[in-house]
Amino acid sequence: MIDRKVKSIRALERGIDVLLEVQKSGGISLHELHLRLGLAKATLLRLLVTLSSRGLVWQRLADGAYLSTALAAPSSRSDVTDRLAEIASPFMVELSERVVWPSILAVPRMDHVEIIETNSPLARFDAAILGPVGVKLSYLHTATGRAYLSACDAREREAIIVRLQPETATPDERELLDNIIAETRTRGYSMREPHHPWQDRGKQMVLRDGKTSIAVAIMANGHAIAALNVTWPSKRVRVEDVVSRHLETLKGIADRIGQAVEAN
Repeated sequence: MIDRKVKSIRALERGIDVLLEVQKSGGISLHELHLRLGLAKATLLRLLVTLSSRGLVWQRLADGAYLSTALAAPSSRSDVTDRLAEIASPFMVELSERVVWPSILAVPRMDHVEIIETNSPLARFDAAILGPVGVKLSYLHTATGRAYLSACDAREREAIIVRLQPETATPDERELLDNIIAETRTRGYSMREPHHPWQDRGKQMVLRDGKTSIAVAIMANGHAIAALNVTWPSKRVRVEDVVSRHLETLKGIADRIGQAVEAN
């Protein structure tokens, strides 16, 4: 039986309050915590750092939001995505330090890939801002989507293509897509070019945004689980130069994320 005469530890109470608020929110900023709990931001930061050091919360790169750890959660689909973002986040910090251009991490959905993390806020250049989390990207017209489509299992790939294929699709258009996938697999990374005629999600936006990307798949236990890219303003650097300088770094980070996923 608890002795009610013994005083509680105020600092511990505050830490628990912060943890419960983070868990309840599903992602919350420092300012929102300040408004909800009435604690000074400096105090909140110390509490969040402490909770983070104990593996109870983590901070997303994309928007600075604090989230409850997903690494010990049940393996529902949403928890799998949360765990992947949490695992990948520190590797994407390293990627930002080694490559001047920003990156996104995206996972497959029925007819698109979805951004779940980006190191864009850490980038030293503001001409290639990416994200935010939740943005839906094309399988056909983005390097990120093509990287996943080219690396996933053949049965999954065919199911995705069937969803994307318009009723007016011609055999030549399907052959072009098959060639893009084959070339991507042979080359070891994906690009936005050549363009494909199917009017998949966001095609016109991609064609006009003035950016260029390369991407690779993240593999775990022999299967594609996500894709990781590097994006830069098209007029700044040639694709060949980015490939020469940064492809091995990108591949290495993707491999280490996959290994960390397997370990978890």
